Amino acid sequence: MRVGLQLLALGVMTGFLVYSVGDSWREAEDAVRSANPADLGLALLAIAAYYLAFVVGWQLILRAQGIRLGYRDTLRAEMLSMLAKYVPGGVWTPAARVVAVRRLGVTDTPLVLGSIALEAGLSAIAGVLVFAVSLTTVSSTDAPVWWLAAFAVVVAVLLHPRVFRPAFAFLSRPLGGGEVPTLPRTTVAALLAYYCATWMLAGAGLYFLAASIGDPPVSSIPYLGGASAAGAIVAVLAVFAPSGLGVREGATYGLLLAVVSPAAALGAVVLNRLAITLVEALLLLLVGVRGPSLPDAEEQAGEPEPSVA
Repeated sequence: MRVGLQLLALGVMTGFLVYSVGDSWREAEDAVRSANPADLGLALLAIAAYYLAFVVGWQLILRAQGIRLGYRDTLRAEMLSMLAKYVPGGVWTPAARVVAVRRLGVTDTPLVLGSIALEAGLSAIAGVLVFAVSLTTVSSTDAPVWWLAAFAVVVAVLLHPRVFRPAFAFLSRPLGGGEVPTLPRTTVAALLAYYCATWMLAGAGLYFLAASIGDPPVSSIPYLGGASAAGAIVAVLAVFAPSGLGVREGATYGLLLAVVSPAAALGAVVLNRLAITLVEALLLLLVGVRGPSLPDAEEQAGEPEPSVA
């Protein structure tokens, strides 16, 4: 039964993935044919560097909470959750990561979910900061500055220990309850700075994609990093769309119009969807879908339950 359920889940995920990529490919076919191969290669490298660096942030959050995972295992769990976002519902993204770390002996589900929430919140705030600072280099009258600023303030309030800890303890009661350790202020500040740097990598990836079919200025990389962050935020909020499909592209397209033509913006967002999906799949294949458990994780979290699928 367990093998059958796993195969069914894999089939569903693969089906949605093929459907999403196939739909994007039909729209991007003409743009891909005319795109500069060198810029596309640089874009893939920049996006891969973004994911490889982004994983370190979650690894540091887990370490601050007393969970030590190797980089390869952390990357595997992160990429599984990234691909799981193509399944409708929104719950599969954190669920995939919870299952991945359970295989490593980390059975404290509330603690893992808390670390995921901290990662998402701090990364979102960092993205808004990058976007706000970048507006000094790009002229955009339609940028949703106040909307993003309000969102960042709300997230910052929700992540404050006096709000986050009791709220998360209440929400995690169906899972057995649990507490999320408070991160030191210096750690939070360091993570914010680090996530700002990762969004710059994302901006470089989007820049090379736009440059493959357009002519954006190099100075727009910080702005494109903020645009990538805004698109990612919209994708998370649009739980009805698998991986924010269409919604994310729409938000990013509107922001790209400040630096490239409408045709180049449309081609860039479609290429971006193809590129991030390809990189996520390749990184997961690189590290493997399944790996051995880590002794130190098992010692800290206890032996995994035999009945866990």
